[in-house]
Amino acid sequence: MDSINISENIVRLRRERKLTQEQLADFVGVTKASVSKWETGQSMPDILLLPRLAAYFDVTVDELIGYQPQLSKEQIMKLYQEFAAEFAREPFGKVMEKTRAFVKKYYSCYPFLFYICVLWLNHHMLAEGEEREKVLDSLGELCEHIKKNCGDRDICNDVIVLQAIAFLQRGRAQEVIDVLENFSKPYKPIQQSGAILTQAYLMRGDMEKAESFAQAGMYSDILSLVQMAGEYLAIHADHLSVCEETIFRIEKTAEVYDLVKLHPNSMAGFEYQASVCFGMHHEKQKTLEHLGKYVSCLSELFSADKIVLRGDEYFNRIEEWYEELDSGGITPRDRNLVLKDSLQSFFHPAFAFLEGDPQYERLKSRAAALR
Repeated sequence: MDSINISENIVRLRRERKLTQEQLADFVGVTKASVSKWETGQSMPDILLLPRLAAYFDVTVDELIGYQPQLSKEQIMKLYQEFAAEFAREPFGKVMEKTRAFVKKYYSCYPFLFYICVLWLNHHMLAEGEEREKVLDSLGELCEHIKKNCGDRDICNDVIVLQAIAFLQRGRAQEVIDVLENFSKPYKPIQQSGAILTQAYLMRGDMEKAESFAQAGMYSDILSLVQMAGEYLAIHADHLSVCEETIFRIEKTAEVYDLVKLHPNSMAGFEYQASVCFGMHHEKQKTLEHLGKYVSCLSELFSADKIVLRGDEYFNRIEEWYEELDSGGITPRDRNLVLKDSLQSFFHPAFAFLEGDPQYERLKSRAAALR
């Protein structure tokens, strides 16, 4: 995966077939000294000899030179996690250049390129000034390359969403609308595909598959409800009564499904938005109440060494579903970066009136102690 290693491969293939250097040299039409130099890395076979060598060893030219244009799912996720960890501890520019080099190396491995887009999107905020916009521009260009050349419709659809998020980060609202308005209409028949597929499995008598898809659909829809409700709070930030009703309904849903344990990340986002809403109206006690819930969600989220998505006794098939995902349920950013952003969230202008309040300071200390 890391480099062309033709020297080692020639040695290995020759020994596996119990051939001498002289026998190989005679077949290819070179001297024994030439083969010796190939194997010790002092020189490389002429490019015109590669097909003959590959045919002799009954391998492809790619296998002969050790070139892998495609990465496995495991290799992709290993690289993603390594890059995410490096972004958390090393200079942004250094890691960015390293990822760009891997993009050039695996420019036709579209699942890998998709995860590079995810990586850049989740870390571009670490760049400074114009560099941040350059990263988003690179992300957009890579998305276009994937859309034009990748034959996997699922990857292309996911890339459309990533591209729209990048446009949003640049403040290019109209381009987001152009990309997503028709694609995301909630009443489109395609949105019902999960329920239809579940019915088909039931019709076929495959209860296990039906249960798995039904659970995944419910789980995903509940999380979407929480996320969209957070956006709804932002829309109605000036209408406190609407916000209070929304918060009441979502927290009842969260209680029924035990969402703080099931998916603390989603609930942390919602509780934070609720606290911002109340803070904007200087509702001190309610602001502190929801900040307290936000910190409790963070505590649940950071309770393990790794932030990993999981199921529970009711959603007992969800972890199987996560395992089928390329990410395996691993969150897109390094734990330390997530925590750093969480601590920065206390500096929102809506909380300025709380500075110096003992309860507020205790909440900040609780969050800082999660390290």
